[in-house]
Amino acid sequence: MNNLAPGPLARWLTGPRFSALPAPAALPAPRLSFEFFPPKTDKLEEQLWACIRRLEPLGPRFVSVTYGAGGSTQERTHATVARLVAETSLTPAAHLTCVGATRDEVDEVARRYWAAGVRHIVALRGDPPAGASEYVPHPGGYAQAEDLVRGLKRIGDFEISVGAYPETHPAALSADADLDFLKRKIDSGATRAITQYFFEGETFLRFIDRCHAKGINVPIVPGILPVSNFQQVVKFSAMCGASVPAWMGQMFEGLEEDAETRRMVAAVVAAEQVRLLQANGVDEFHFYTLNRPDLTYAIAHILGARPR
Repeated sequence: MNNLAPGPLARWLTGPRFSALPAPAALPAPRLSFEFFPPKTDKLEEQLWACIRRLEPLGPRFVSVTYGAGGSTQERTHATVARLVAETSLTPAAHLTCVGATRDEVDEVARRYWAAGVRHIVALRGDPPAGASEYVPHPGGYAQAEDLVRGLKRIGDFEISVGAYPETHPAALSADADLDFLKRKIDSGATRAITQYFFEGETFLRFIDRCHAKGINVPIVPGILPVSNFQQVVKFSAMCGASVPAWMGQMFEGLEEDAETRRMVAAVVAAEQVRLLQANGVDEFHFYTLNRPDLTYAIAHILGARPR
C-alpha cells in the first residue's frame, strides 16, 4: 500500500526540489491502474478496445470505467465493464454516481454489476448533468458519495474507491470541509481514495500529511494525467480546480503544432512526477489514459513496467 507514514513532506523538503532522484533501476516498478471512458460511437469503441488490449499485458491492479455526467453513459459503462470481465484478464472497477437517479435505480445498477462478476466500484457524487450549473441531489436518490458508499455495502461486499482532491473540490466550502467529506466516505466503508490529477509532488505529499492528521489511513492513490494537449489541460484544470504550474507551460512552449515532441515531453514529465513520489514512499498510481494507450504505455515502460 502507498499508505505513507506521517511526515513525508519533511523528507521531501530536506533538499532542493528535484535533487537526489534515484537511478531508474534503483526503484521497483510501481503498481499501476488505468482509467478508460466508455465510447459514444462504434469507431470510438474500436479505439477503446485497442487501448485496453495495448495496456492489458502490463497487468494493472485494476482498470476503471467512467460514468458520464448525469448517468449519461450508464448502459455503455455497464457493457464495457461486463465485457472486461468476460473477455480479458483485467479486474474492472465500475464508476457509479448519485446524479439523476433514485436509490432504487442506483441499487439496481449495482446489483447488475455484482451479477456480472464486478466486485470493485468507484463511488462518486458525480458532476451535474448537462445544462445544470450546480449539483442538486435527486429527491429520491443518494445525496452524497458517503450515502452511496453505505448503500453499496448493503448490497454486497464491494471493494469501494472514492475520489479525493489534493487541491480541494471546487464546490467545497473549505479545504478542511473537503477533508471532512473524505473522512466520512472512508468511515462509511470505502477502502481506497483515488485523487484528482495534480502536477506538483509537494501538493500530494502535503495532502497526505493532512489526511493522516485527520485520521484518514486508507491508501490514497495519486491520479496521474499525462499531458498530450497542454492548452486543453489548462482549460479543464480551470474548471476542476487543479493548478497548472508555470514550468509546465515552459516545457510545452512552441509545441502546438508538434504532436510527436509533445508526446515525448509528456512522457518525461509524467515519469519524473511518478519517480519523485516513489522516492517519497508512494508505490501505486492511477493513470487517466483518455483512451490513448501509447503515451501511458511509454510512461509505464520508463517506470519499469513490463508485459507479463
